[in-house]
Amino acid sequence: MKLSPALQSLATALRIPIHAPSKPISCLATCTGHYQPSQTKTSPFSTTTPTQARKADKGPAKDRRIKLIRYFLHHPRTPRPLRFSRNRTLRHWTIHRAAQLLLHNERAQRELELERQYNAMRAAMEELRLGVGDGGRLYRQAVSRKGIYGGLKVGQSGGLAGNGGIPAEYARAQTEGPPRAGWDHGWTRG
Repeated sequence: MKLSPALQSLATALRIPIHAPSKPISCLATCTGHYQPSQTKTSPFSTTTPTQARKADKGPAKDRRIKLIRYFLHHPRTPRPLRFSRNRTLRHWTIHRAAQLLLHNERAQRELELERQYNAMRAAMEELRLGVGDGGRLYRQAVSRKGIYGGLKVGQSGGLAGNGGIPAEYARAQTEGPPRAGWDHGWTRG
């Protein structure tokens, strides 16, 4: 059997013996199972030791989740995966790309709108800091965080009265969606 130099070096590196069959193998003998290969000593493809034969008790217990995944993936009644024709694949890809492009454009518009709002707020704060003739008093009051997170305080009549703030533990940045945990019912001011 003549091999190319690349296949020869690959077979040598992987320690695959190269022997020409002593007699030609017919398809009939191979297909009917009468073919017995010669008992030449060949090294295994892998260099690791062969695995032990399983015991009669079928070895360690398998994870139930993995068994269920295999059952539903390879069940005989599971339909085969869809394979689109060339035109249908092209249509599918075109619609997908159009949807991705639309989402990208909407996201970019939202980012530009947020940037515009941020720049307008920054310009207004800068105007308060520099442009008003009160020496920046209005600016200092606008950025003052005094009493924002305060809780209950004792009023003039001796009772408890709130100052309109919220506890710092519940302060959270404004987002478009709800928090992961809705409300901490076990929290106490302590």
